[in-house]
Amino acid sequence: MYDMSGKFNTFYDSHVVLSQSEQTDLYSKKDLNIQRLNGGLEEYNKEHATSYKIVETCVQGSVAMTTVIQNDEKDYDIDVAVVFDKDEIADKGARAIRNMVADALKRKTKQFNAEPEVKTSCVRVKYADGYHIDFAVYRREWNKFNECWEYEHAGTDWTKRDLKGLTKWFEEENDATNKKLRKIVRLSKMFCKSRVSWMNMPSGLIQTVLCDENLQVCYDRIDELFYYTMQQIVNRLESSIEVAAPVDNGRALVTRESDRTKMTNWKNRLKSKLEDLDILFRESCTEEDALQAWYGFFNHDYWKDQISVSESKVLDTMHKSISNFIDTEQFIEDMFPMALQYRCSVECMISGDGWRLQPIEQFLKLFGRFLPHHLEIRCDMIYTSAPKPYNVFWKVKNVGPEAERRNMLRGQIKEGGKSIVEHSNFYGNHYIECYIIKDGYCVARTRKEVPIGRK
Repeated sequence: MYDMSGKFNTFYDSHVVLSQSEQTDLYSKKDLNIQRLNGGLEEYNKEHATSYKIVETCVQGSVAMTTVIQNDEKDYDIDVAVVFDKDEIADKGARAIRNMVADALKRKTKQFNAEPEVKTSCVRVKYADGYHIDFAVYRREWNKFNECWEYEHAGTDWTKRDLKGLTKWFEEENDATNKKLRKIVRLSKMFCKSRVSWMNMPSGLIQTVLCDENLQVCYDRIDELFYYTMQQIVNRLESSIEVAAPVDNGRALVTRESDRTKMTNWKNRLKSKLEDLDILFRESCTEEDALQAWYGFFNHDYWKDQISVSESKVLDTMHKSISNFIDTEQFIEDMFPMALQYRCSVECMISGDGWRLQPIEQFLKLFGRFLPHHLEIRCDMIYTSAPKPYNVFWKVKNVGPEAERRNMLRGQIKEGGKSIVEHSNFYGNHYIECYIIKDGYCVARTRKEVPIGRK
């Protein structure tokens, strides 16, 4: 694998890790809103002749694990647990206690554009500049036998939880991997937030659990560590998208249909972008190829800016092309529900530039692993077991740095009838996918690899 560890480390340190000043700002916002909540509770108690009070607070999630990453939108999620004594709140239900917390916050956040929002698992306070604070509500009870506090979380109902268990688990796992885990979690989050159009990606907790489960600790170079861990995550998701929490008796983290959609999105998007990194394993890979490949993966200007424009006019032209690079790839799962119950087959025939018409597999078997340039590639959907009526959609993906330089990644999904014609214009491990759409569902899919060599 082409060694980009030096620039990868710079990218990580300068553009991924949240600065200490911003981390301090997150904690100050946490402290300020706890003060608001306490002040609001005082007013609530006077009005309702009650004496509710917060007996404990605890920072949770990515802020506690320090896996928060930089992002231009300042969309930072601060998770704070607020704990009440069980005896004090008596038989108040989980929903009722969240409503009470929201009521208290509303009294002290009237200057905000949006009122505190009661969600299933928390009460959310949104800042206009993108920050939001999630107050997870707990109650605690002293266990005399074990001589410890036991906690329950106010979700759809009261559920037993380990208040600090996740943070403790993460710190132990991170220490055991010589701090590698935190780096890979941050980089994984950076990838999942790399495109504005990528909605419905998995939570930071799910990413953290799977990064830990699949961390390839045998690699010391940060680029190799990240690549091979992400590849292993794809393999894991190919076999199962279920994820269990490492604490709280292994509670399921993928429970709703929306959660499953997020897991499928992650798998498909990660798999596709890892394919674009194949160039890194070729002997012919240059530094510019490698920079372009990582730019295509992370979609971050750091990688674009690293490409030298001083070596030649060719590289100068290349850089200008990169400035216009647009990631246009679409995913069938985002367009249609998946119900893969039928089969389909595609035949790809090549011709032109002195070559007789023949199947692509036959050409590659006889003449090498790659197609030459300037060939016509005709793809026909020759069979499907799906009963009529149905529609045929196609996706043509040009993979690799040359496609990115020319702003020709494509990857859009379009209805095209039973045949499409393409051309072998520039090198890369390209592919063509065919989808059968019936009654609004994708019921069959297949794929043809189209490897094209250099001139």
